[in-house]
Amino acid sequence: MKFSKLFAFSTKEEPKDCVLKSHNYLIRGGYIKQIGSGIYSFLPLGQIVLSKIKKIIKEEMDKSGANEVTLGFVTPAELWIKSKRFNKYGKELLTFKDRKENLFILGPTHEESITDSIKGYIKSYKQLPLNLYQINIKFRDEIRPRFGLMRAREFIMKDAYSFHSSKEDLDREFNLMEQTYRNIFNRIGVDFRVVEADSGAIGGSGSKEFMILAQSGEDEIIICKNCDYAANVEAATRSKRIIPTSIPKAEFAKFYTPSIDNVNKLSEFFKIDSYFILKCVAKKVIFEGNIIKYCFFFIRGCDELSNTKAFNSIPDALELQDLSKEEINSIGLFCGFIGPYGLKNIIKSDYIYFDNELKDCTDLICGANEKDYHFVGVDLSKFKDLNYKDLVEIKAGDLCPKCTGILTTTRGIEIGHIFKLGNRYSKPLEATFLNKDGKAEFFEMGCYGIGISRILPSILEQKADSKGAIWGNVPPFEIVIIISNIKNINENNFATKIYKDLLSLNAEVLLDDRDCRFGAKMADFELMGFKYALIIGKELQNNNIELIKRVDLSKITLSLNTSPKDILDLIKE
Repeated sequence: MKFSKLFAFSTKEEPKDCVLKSHNYLIRGGYIKQIGSGIYSFLPLGQIVLSKIKKIIKEEMDKSGANEVTLGFVTPAELWIKSKRFNKYGKELLTFKDRKENLFILGPTHEESITDSIKGYIKSYKQLPLNLYQINIKFRDEIRPRFGLMRAREFIMKDAYSFHSSKEDLDREFNLMEQTYRNIFNRIGVDFRVVEADSGAIGGSGSKEFMILAQSGEDEIIICKNCDYAANVEAATRSKRIIPTSIPKAEFAKFYTPSIDNVNKLSEFFKIDSYFILKCVAKKVIFEGNIIKYCFFFIRGCDELSNTKAFNSIPDALELQDLSKEEINSIGLFCGFIGPYGLKNIIKSDYIYFDNELKDCTDLICGANEKDYHFVGVDLSKFKDLNYKDLVEIKAGDLCPKCTGILTTTRGIEIGHIFKLGNRYSKPLEATFLNKDGKAEFFEMGCYGIGISRILPSILEQKADSKGAIWGNVPPFEIVIIISNIKNINENNFATKIYKDLLSLNAEVLLDDRDCRFGAKMADFELMGFKYALIIGKELQNNNIELIKRVDLSKITLSLNTSPKDILDLIKE
């Protein structure tokens, strides 16, 4: 294509409210245009990159045996009500009524739709497994859209859904999709990690995220220095901590601790490591119908509660909120003095949880549920029916659960997520098949998503430099031929000949035939991020041309005798 015929433009001005370089370059380079809050149009350059990414994804998904479909962007709310996700998803779910007062949503994800679509068609285990995928627009009504395509309200996704007759077959497909995603992101050419993850509003028994590593990433990732363990901080686990040597041995007793109402004061008061302090974090949980219950989470004094893990520990919870000091006092408790002894009788709550690492632990100190008093010599092994959960937020310096190596943190951008759904959706939507014995069973399901439009800014956050975009394996054009002086007939004729020769070899080539300064053309090459630039300029009189690689702006001098095929081979390396 000739640049003069391409709807592409660049601007020098920094767009307003651009925090990330990807947002800046996508707008300034003419890739996208904002038309509303969190809503963007893809202009020709953006569409080319988008199409390349879609092509890679489609090829790998088809190779895996999945079938492509297109599901309705508009979904009857009735399906979401049946799955009990309508209220749980929250205000990000955009709803509307048609002229007949029927309630609909703009789909942010399509578990309900796909389950309803196959219901009645897949009747026997002999028709399984089945994996259906689509590449389609989604909508999530973000409260504060930001960072351009990174957190937009309207976005493009590849979402796939698989159906199985057994958990074992679901595990097989889950592993296949993990490898398929690895193939996709390797072909796109990004540095990524596969991390253990929280299932969030999607639900299910297990999930993994695919993270592009970038310091601007919103997600904190825990990784091991010694092995391949990686996890989102919301789902990370660790090996048990090493017990400090100075164990506070004491007979069980109530101890007067005036105004000692936090971990630091208590640790100093008893001259002990906070490892031996049983800390309570009080919350309130909101259920459907605005029903409010109080809940209490016990962890070690040296640890912090993971709000995500705490939320996930409570079935059917819609929201978890902090309890104020006044609310705690109103139920007969005191901040800094809450402990497990008699707690259930005081608050009449079933939502009392202990971190897994506290199981049967001894030599602890905890609140006595009485102002200015703590218990010493606490032995949790003497309690009956305690509810243990993984509650602790993992930090740098903790020990790897796989190899006990040192864990550290980095940041990443989520571009893919795979889930084991089990019968989370097939059961409420009554989607069944007949097993080998002729009995009805609910489908075992999996869900596999890729945020396609999010990949564009993610690539730039990882690869772009101070001059502009760098696209890895998916640049809009492999090479741009830059005519230094459009009025020079020799430069024009030679550039046009190479352009036509490269086109005949099916190269992705752009001829910059615009009547503007050479410096402006080079600036656009750097900003827009074409893979190579072939400079036809003053060196032509010395029988030379220059090839510039965008990724590092290194230059190669080529003779005029260099064949177009040799040039193409160079840029394909």
